[in-house]
Amino acid sequence: MKQHVRVHTGERPYSCRHCSECFGRPDQLKRHLLKSHNEGAWFTCHICQKMFSCKDYLKKHMQLHEGVKPYVCDECPKSFRTAQELKLHQSVHSDYRQFCCFLCKATFKRKHQVKMHAKKCFAVPDTSDFVL
Repeated sequence: MKQHVRVHTGERPYSCRHCSECFGRPDQLKRHLLKSHNEGAWFTCHICQKMFSCKDYLKKHMQLHEGVKPYVCDECPKSFRTAQELKLHQSVHSDYRQFCCFLCKATFKRKHQVKMHAKKCFAVPDTSDFVL
């Protein structure tokens, strides 16, 4: 909870000993030290060689290769790797549309849908075809 509150307060108590960078979470500092100052050790996936700053991140990544999908939808047989993916999926089972175009008032279930719609809705028509 303390780490989450820092998102709102802007507090960054973890500072780099090599430069002036500061971070809100210790894992962010660790990643910075690895990437910017080559300090510490990466955890590397033996399958795709992707590197992680934290062992837990590597464990989560390995689920991708192993096909592990522990988060199962209550309303259909689909399963997902992360709780976030499941939460995003669950909107397909609901009529709740929390995103709204402020120009035409069309509603959408997902943020990216209203963003794509906005590009069309706000597009200025090409006036070169109009004859005055």
